[in-house]
Amino acid sequence: MATHLDTVPEPTVVLPEEQVADEAPLTVIEARSGWQLIDLGELWRYRELLFFLAWRDVKVRYKQTVLGAAWAVLQPLATMIVFSVVLGRVASTPDAAVPYPLFVFAGLLPWLFFAGAMSAAGQSVVGNQNLITKVYFPRLIIPVSAIGASGVDFLIAFVMLLTLMLGYSVMPGWGLLAVPVLMLGLTVAAVGIGTLLCALTVAYRDFRHVIPFLVQLWMFATPGIYLQSGTSGPARWWLLLNPAEGFITNFRAAVLGGPYDWLALGAAVSISIGFVVAGCLYFRRVERNFADII
Repeated sequence: MATHLDTVPEPTVVLPEEQVADEAPLTVIEARSGWQLIDLGELWRYRELLFFLAWRDVKVRYKQTVLGAAWAVLQPLATMIVFSVVLGRVASTPDAAVPYPLFVFAGLLPWLFFAGAMSAAGQSVVGNQNLITKVYFPRLIIPVSAIGASGVDFLIAFVMLLTLMLGYSVMPGWGLLAVPVLMLGLTVAAVGIGTLLCALTVAYRDFRHVIPFLVQLWMFATPGIYLQSGTSGPARWWLLLNPAEGFITNFRAAVLGGPYDWLALGAAVSISIGFVVAGCLYFRRVERNFADII
């Protein structure tokens, strides 16, 4: 005897609205308009992403290279040799307490960090266009994370600087304790300028060619790197507008010994803060259009 069984549909469970909200929190992403300040709380929530992006850049820099981390030493060392041969007789001071090659190397170290961080930050958004168009995160993380590889290069080359100091019988002193503070100020300057260039590169693609040219000119506009006799007169007051000059001269004084230039350091800190404020404000203003025009 056949039995006809009706298929009974399973009951639908309707969850209360409060329980659904607890299980799947709602995130609303809205476009901002006008000038926006930096949302430090949001950047802190995405701190792990900042770390992993910086670590990715470090691994990419040294992946499939012949010399690996040695490139971080060869670049300042080769530049020091060129400067010593070409400018050694013109830019050096015969009665200086520090040999000219060591003087140049101590100036090139923070400069190469500043130039590398500024260039990497300026090209960072264009280089991560696939990431920007697919997922939301604070876009400001990209130029900030781009300076990580330059920081690793600096630490490697700093060991070479200490080795050269021992070779020239120049013993480091307590001034080394000021090096992290000075490098923090130089990092702030690089982030501010790099963030501004980063936003401009997205809107105007020819800035990709402007950045290397700007960095090259900027190096020669920073005589604290190679001019051992210093500057005086009206030129000194113009150099106060260059934040790299103040940080580099005081970095050398901290490492090799010598008087600090407090006026140049104060001007460098003030101008760096101004660059950070201007760069981040402009970046936040135009970042909502990155996914559309990149």
